[in-house]
Amino acid sequence: MLRTLGTGALLGGLAGCGVPAAYVPPGERAAADLSAAEKRLTWANWPLYIDTDDSDETRRPTLEAFEERTGISVEYVEEINDNDEFFGKISPALMNHQRTGRDLIVISDWMCARFVRLGWVQEMDRARQPNVAEYLDPLLRSPAFDPGRKFTVPWQSGITGIAYNRRRLGREIRRVSELWAGDLKGRVTLLSGLDEAFALLMQGNGVDITRWTADDFHTVCDQVERQVRKGQIRRFTGNDYIKDLSSGDVLACQAYSGDVIQLQADDPDIRFVVPEEGAELWSESLMVPDLARHKTNAERLIDYYYEPEVAAELAAWVNYVCPVPAAQDVLASSDDEETAALAEDPLIFPDAAMRRRLAIARDITAGERVEFAKRWNAIAGL
Repeated sequence: MLRTLGTGALLGGLAGCGVPAAYVPPGERAAADLSAAEKRLTWANWPLYIDTDDSDETRRPTLEAFEERTGISVEYVEEINDNDEFFGKISPALMNHQRTGRDLIVISDWMCARFVRLGWVQEMDRARQPNVAEYLDPLLRSPAFDPGRKFTVPWQSGITGIAYNRRRLGREIRRVSELWAGDLKGRVTLLSGLDEAFALLMQGNGVDITRWTADDFHTVCDQVERQVRKGQIRRFTGNDYIKDLSSGDVLACQAYSGDVIQLQADDPDIRFVVPEEGAELWSESLMVPDLARHKTNAERLIDYYYEPEVAAELAAWVNYVCPVPAAQDVLASSDDEETAALAEDPLIFPDAAMRRRLAIARDITAGERVEFAKRWNAIAGL
């Protein structure tokens, strides 16, 4: 049931069956902050999502520098492999007003939206975060689910666009509609996840994804159903589209910008395009869950990673869209040619023309999710 409908839909269903609502009001979210007495915090993140030492992968240079500077010990746990899976792991504690054992978590913004709606995260004190206030990318400052970013701060960002093999295809791709061209029949993949796939397809129809409607969603589903029946779409994928594109089984696909940077290192014929109609800008964001015992320490860590020098060091390793544009000048001034070249990569620092075509999609609300997930999952074969 969790996999089919999504955990947000399940919570809505439980509330409708007489189970007490999971929402936590503002006055019940904070616990006594032990940060002053206990110089530590626990941070849950995704695997391979922080810089490591080239000679020792167990060492994390930027994190070690924070610990040395502040005296705060960080328990860094790479335990998040899937948004819904992690939701299922910590939601019982949060809905029952219990501590999760984590002071800081990183999840995708569409999942962050559920946490914010449910009141499961604490508002941050921006007075303790001057770097966030000054350096956060304007494009990321006010998503629909968290106006003003009171509860969330982007860790890294990325773009959902189109990847293709220029040499094998023999032409360029500039628009979403070109995925349906005859020379790509059976050689196209779309992302299987509802939250990952729908925005780019709507943009192909000229929809403003910051305010899309149910009609816009069903129009996309109608189009994708037609392409499935025609045999245009080879399959729906997670991150395994990387294997299909690398092998040549697929010539064009929905893709994430960070993945394509890695693919291009082995095959320069693989291109990433932000379509003329636009592409979705997304983030995985940092949040402080309810009843966290070391909130001030967590806020201090977040602000540290918004120092341009630190953000630059992280960006040079992870190669996602950097949420700190000021880090571009730091990389550009590097004496190392490969590092300096990263400052010119539009998939890490989108240029002005690309930025004009990027937008953050409004999230799927709890009331919409059951209907939309049921229809999309039937099309994608989930």
